[in-house]
Amino acid sequence: MSNPFNIFILAAGPGKRLRPITDHIPKPLVPVLGKPVLQYILENISSLPFNKIGINLNYKKEAIEKWLSECSLNERIILFHEETGLETGGALKNAERFLNEGTFLVHNSDILSNINLAALLEHHLSSKNIVTLAVHDYPEFNNLIIDEKGFLKGIDPPSHNRQKSAFTGIAVYEPEFLKFLPAGASRIVDAWLKAVFAGCRIGVFETRPCWSDIGTPSAYASAVFDALRAEGEVIFIHPSIKKCDAVDLQGRVVIEAGCRPGKNISLKNCILLPGSNVETAAGTLLENCIIGPGFKIDLVESEILSVEEDGRQLIGTGGSDRKYYRGKIDDKSVVIMQCSGNDPDFERQIKYTRFFLKHSIPVPELIKMDSNRMQAIFEDAGDISLYSYLKCPGCKKEIERIYKQIIDVMVMIHTKATKHISGCPLLQKRIFDYDYFRWETDYFIKRFVEEIRNIRVENASGMQGEFHRIALKADSFPKTIIHRDFQSQNIMIMKGQELRIIDYQGARIGPPAYDAASILRDPYYRLEDNMRERLLDYYINQMTDKTNEKFDGNYFNDTLLSCRLQRHMQALGAYGFLSSIKGKKYFLKYVPEGLRLLKEDITIAKDEYPELYKLIMRL
Repeated sequence: MSNPFNIFILAAGPGKRLRPITDHIPKPLVPVLGKPVLQYILENISSLPFNKIGINLNYKKEAIEKWLSECSLNERIILFHEETGLETGGALKNAERFLNEGTFLVHNSDILSNINLAALLEHHLSSKNIVTLAVHDYPEFNNLIIDEKGFLKGIDPPSHNRQKSAFTGIAVYEPEFLKFLPAGASRIVDAWLKAVFAGCRIGVFETRPCWSDIGTPSAYASAVFDALRAEGEVIFIHPSIKKCDAVDLQGRVVIEAGCRPGKNISLKNCILLPGSNVETAAGTLLENCIIGPGFKIDLVESEILSVEEDGRQLIGTGGSDRKYYRGKIDDKSVVIMQCSGNDPDFERQIKYTRFFLKHSIPVPELIKMDSNRMQAIFEDAGDISLYSYLKCPGCKKEIERIYKQIIDVMVMIHTKATKHISGCPLLQKRIFDYDYFRWETDYFIKRFVEEIRNIRVENASGMQGEFHRIALKADSFPKTIIHRDFQSQNIMIMKGQELRIIDYQGARIGPPAYDAASILRDPYYRLEDNMRERLLDYYINQMTDKTNEKFDGNYFNDTLLSCRLQRHMQALGAYGFLSSIKGKKYFLKYVPEGLRLLKEDITIAKDEYPELYKLIMRL
């Protein structure tokens, strides 16, 4: 759409169904992962060729006005004050002079949506409709009767009728529609029906389910946790929170600005709203609830967490194609792993689990498996990975302590488990060799350099020669069992700070420095340089001790740089693949740190690998 148009955001309602939250916060300013819902809406429309934005205000208008005064779009916003509630129809009539300028888009302020608004506008302009409603299939709200040509015919109570759709709260109007609105308060749906009765066309724009209502506490919590999942997260802690390390986190947890979480309590599937102060007895578990200033809203877990059609709760946010569900056996929580019929990692997961458990590596216990159904049931290691755990600001001594605990496990893999590798032939023959190192660097070029950065290698033969030398060098190092993806998202922190290592089905026989690079130079979490050096020394000392001084720390240090280069290139290639091929765009947020680490390391080796240095500095 090339011609500017106006936008109208409906923000005057009191949000009665969302009480008591809206007794403290107007609904447009209710936070979702640190940002008000209204900010999400303004960000979504900011790329459109609009002229002005109209916003109607009534309930808690001072708070919304203050927030808008600091908004980057403030100079393009016109406010329409309402002395009394006018409902949607009355709100549009009250802004008639503003809306009469031409085609306009109306957007409710109590929804989160990634509907393609540009496509909606183009559809409307090419349809000659007086109104185009953005709709989707949502049985709980399906009340619009749509004919076979895609036009509104009537409104009935919600049902699963295939001829019915649900209104998303987003629509495009022609100014001629305003004549169907009476002065004063009125319902917009009544004006729709008047327009249809008068022979006007009200069409629909079908969208896939990409919409979240925040009209009730349960709907709000569900939208917040869905937003967490869309970001690949299970924890959100506002940057303003300076300390919460004395809180045990489980499930999904959101702590917004201005909260005081309390000490020695447990939070599971909780949202702490701005201004909340959790003062309760030590050891208390607060579960499935929204906590605000002076109130607590209890919720039903099945209504706020993502579930499959069969009712099972889907868990996990990583890059795997395998699906993991939470269930129960004899009232004990378990995790069900479901693999596809051709997944070779299923057998590895089972056999590696048994092997690692036998040699005291803390992986989740295997409870039951069914090869025919490609399904296995494991001990539930919870939702909190090291990556999520570290989002809680805490003292540096505690962070270093838990990293030493993790390094102790890594040392056990590199020594005790490796000593008994003959007990797992499937793992023994999986060698991280020259061919695999070369696969990683080709993966980096294809999935990250070419597909994400859209850069072509200028000196391909020179680059291949340098990759050949890096792979030869890395392949020449002594090998142990390595996890191969030993990073913070694959280390679970259970209650009581017990560790469980996951995603180990990719383990191989390779240089141990690859695992050390993975955990100590992890794009998911940036360790302070001094702490990283202390932890590396700790690893070397532990390896020396466990091998009766057969481990050569100086030689190990010499192996680190090549493994670091390999690891960083593999990680960036993976982020490219997962974001562009698998559609998990949230992996792109780890690219800046991964690229920073790669640039830091290639700078050390720029004389040895000049072509790679030139390429990486272009990224």
